[in-house]
Amino acid sequence: MDLELRHLRIVRMVAETGSVTKAASALGLAQPALTAQLKRIERALGGTLFERDHTGSRPTPLGELVLARAQVLLPAVQQLQEEAARLANGEPDGRRYRIGAANGPILGGLVDRLAAAEPGAVITTATSWSTGELATKVMLGRLDFALIGVCGDSRPLGDEALSWALVANDPVFVLVAESHPLAGEREVELGDFAREQWAVTPGDGCFGECFAVAASRSGFAPEAIYETDVATCLHLVRVGRAVALCQATFRRSEGMVALPLRGAPLRWRQLLGWHPETPAAQSAPAVVSHAKFSHLDAVRQSTPYSNWLARNPGYGTMP
Repeated sequence: MDLELRHLRIVRMVAETGSVTKAASALGLAQPALTAQLKRIERALGGTLFERDHTGSRPTPLGELVLARAQVLLPAVQQLQEEAARLANGEPDGRRYRIGAANGPILGGLVDRLAAAEPGAVITTATSWSTGELATKVMLGRLDFALIGVCGDSRPLGDEALSWALVANDPVFVLVAESHPLAGEREVELGDFAREQWAVTPGDGCFGECFAVAASRSGFAPEAIYETDVATCLHLVRVGRAVALCQATFRRSEGMVALPLRGAPLRWRQLLGWHPETPAAQSAPAVVSHAKFSHLDAVRQSTPYSNWLARNPGYGTMP
């Protein structure tokens, strides 16, 4: 028996549901029929794919190998079918934009600019705290573009086979309550906050390490850190329970002030990535341009950052 895509879908469904019975229900098949099909697949591959007992089905080492290949092949075939359908229907290439993004100031403006420039385009978005997850989805063909941030000069997490364009190079500011004693300062030192509690959002990059190094150079180690979602971070800052690092494009919000750090000890680079061997590569220059203009719009809406850029050339939106 030759292995077919439907066989890979069966293996994937058993792994996802953890049960042959549940997989059969999800696929609309009778459980005995799926069991027989799975046995034929195992004979074709030369070994057992799942260990099955009363607790469910778990992949064997051979099963893990097949699943790893299926995770690449199935999305790639789906993408091929979608692109072929678009061409068969006379749609020009590049009319679909699937954009994944981490927390940042660009995505909303980018979607707006793309929609205005190409009214017939289909634009979808996805978000994740993990830049590595976004890069992997681009590699697997599940996304066309990944819009992420990385600290300093570090490389983005994910496969190095992706192409990356630098959209902006931003300093990192510190966010404090309007009632904070330093709220009226034009610039502050990172060491001024040595005794503060900090609120941070999760992520898989090296920013935590960069912050720790910058704090050490300023003569302190953060005493307490609350890791939580954006809304909770902002609440803790607003009520004076913590301070937080923020992107320089942060728009003024009631009860809070973003203060520039003297000497820009921390930087945040905004990157746009795509796979060079997919149709996304053809539209990448236009998407990069839209992303840069979206970032520039965000800069213009932040008076503290605009004023800071006037005194510190070399940062901000890339030409």
